[in-house]
Order: sequence, then C-alpha cells, then structure tokens
Amino acid sequence: MQFPFKISENKEFDAVGFGTNAVDYLITVPQYPKFNSKIELNDYQQLAGGEIASTMVGLRRLEMKTAYIGRFGKDSAGDFGLQTLRNENVNVEHAEQIENALTQVGFILIDEKTGERTVIWKRDEKLGYRPEEVPLEIVQKTKVFHATPHDAPACARLAREAKKHRAIISIDIDNIFDGIQEMIPLVDIFISSSEFPEKLLGIKDQKKALNEIKSRFGYPIVGMTLGEKGSLVLCENTFIETKGFAVPNGCKDTTGAGDAFRVGLLYGLLKGENIETSFKMANAVAALKCREIGARTALPNETELMSLINN
Repeated sequence: MQFPFKISENKEFDAVGFGTNAVDYLITVPQYPKFNSKIELNDYQQLAGGEIASTMVGLRRLEMKTAYIGRFGKDSAGDFGLQTLRNENVNVEHAEQIENALTQVGFILIDEKTGERTVIWKRDEKLGYRPEEVPLEIVQKTKVFHATPHDAPACARLAREAKKHRAIISIDIDNIFDGIQEMIPLVDIFISSSEFPEKLLGIKDQKKALNEIKSRFGYPIVGMTLGEKGSLVLCENTFIETKGFAVPNGCKDTTGAGDAFRVGLLYGLLKGENIETSFKMANAVAALKCREIGARTALPNETELMSLINN
C-alpha cells in the first residue's frame, strides 16, 4: 500500500524537527531495585538523547538532510548536547542556549537482564517556546516536519506554516499536553506509544482505539508502536501489523527505541517506499538501536539497516 502523500521536491531539508532534546545519565543495574533498597550499579554513562533531537540524528546517519529547532540550557549539559548535534551534521541554526535555564536531563535505570529502562526526567520551564518565538522560515524549507507537542501552541504555529509549504506533518506523542487540541488536527502521520490511545480516549482495544482516532481526527496514517512485538497502523480502512526484529546479539537498552522507530518510518517515506516496507524499516531501526546503551549510540547507517531487513 502506498502512502497517501506527495513528497515535495526541491526542499533544502528532508526533515526538520521541533521538540525535545536531553542529556541522559544511563545507569545499568543487575536488576531493577526493590522499593526502599540499595543496589550496586554496574556502569553509568552520560549520553545525548531526547525524542526529536535523536530522530534528526538517526535520519542524518541514513544520509537525510535534517535540522533541529530546540532549546538547551546555558550550562555544561547544554554545551554537550548541542555539540553532539553538530558532530552529526544536523543543522542547528535555530537551536539555542537559554541563560539561567537548565538543559533537560534524564536519569535512566537500565535492567541489565532485559535492557528495559525506567526514565526519571526534568524539563526546565524556561526552555519552552511561546508561539511568537518560533522560527517560521526554516519549516518552509522541509519535506517533513516532525515534532513532540510539549509546547503545543508553538508547535502548532510551526506545523501550520510547514503545511502551508506542502510539508508532511508527523507527531511523536505519548502524553497529553496543554494546548494539544490546537496541534492534533494538523497531523498527517500520527504514531503514538501503545498506551497513549487509552489515555486519550479511554478505549483499551488497540484497533478500536485507532479506528476512533482516525474517525475523530481524519488522519491519513494512525498507528502505535508495540515494543518488541512490532507495530500496528491503520491506513484508509486497512490495518497493517508489522512484526518486530530480534535485536542482534541481544537487547542492551530500550532507551530511545520509539525515536528510532520514527527514524525508520520517515526514512522509508522520504525514500518513496510503500507503507509495509517503511514500517518494516521502522521496526528494524528500533531493534538496531537497542544493540547498545543510549538513545543514539547504535542508530544504524543504511548498510546496517538493509542488512537486517534483507537477512
């Protein structure tokens, strides 16, 4: 089945992202600790993450041209996080550091046995955008606009401008934010965590929930990630279930697997692949990411991606 979109040509960027970045402190433990207990850690690392920043990095590794709009604190973590994007050749012309603000951080406990993680995070309110502060000109230059709706009114203003210039609008969502009603109607590709549809609608059945979201908002593509089980998507009136891939050499860390999923999906879309192949790519990138600790460490290049898909 083909995507119901026409990709714009002659754009400077394949994808522009707006939303979260983070500096993660990843702590590996032998097993998840019991309440009111002590446990000796095995290892810890400081690595860059954040949903949208990581997705733009992943697309760059697959030779897509990307740009990131977002804010870091004017602190050592911000210096580190911003430099990681420069190192990956993500355009950061519209990324900035804010005085007297702290960069978003995540403290992440990783169970060594399973690779599953628990995230404890904090985002400084001073990193937020008001609608009048967003840079409209850059989203006029992209084929895809991909965002998290943490600053929903600002995000909606960017999405409207991007849509006016024929960009496809993609959202990464796992929670309900203030003002999200303004952003939701603008979306073309709505992919959420498996838990979000129930939060939004109170419907547990996954297919019924996706049908209701599609009916209520009219999205061309609506779907959810299912972890190691793969993904479920509804296009027109057809459900497409795509199996997950086994992680080569075993799962080390699931941090950022959802971000990696979006990398593969948007890559397939931008390369002109059909929906089935694009969701297969999405699950493959997510599996490959889980090979190593950190949201970005093992994001694949094209050779690694195609090798997993074709084997």
